[in-house]
Amino acid sequence: MKLIVDKESDALYFRLDESSIIESEEVEPGIILDFNSDGKVVGVEMLGLSARIKPEQLKILQYETA
Repeated sequence: MKLIVDKESDALYFRLDESSIIESEEVEPGIILDFNSDGKVVGVEMLGLSARIKPEQLKILQYETA
């Protein structure tokens, strides 16, 4: 898994695996899902990140497993 914050593009990208992306769909304004050949979500992109969260929150990444 990979989490990429692109400050220049004001976007966040969360990649679940490295399988090929076959299709992308904007499910809500600024929220794009990437799908592989099996129709499974392999990536999530959030555009307009600065309008969604405060800049200081980008400095904190919490990782939890259950």
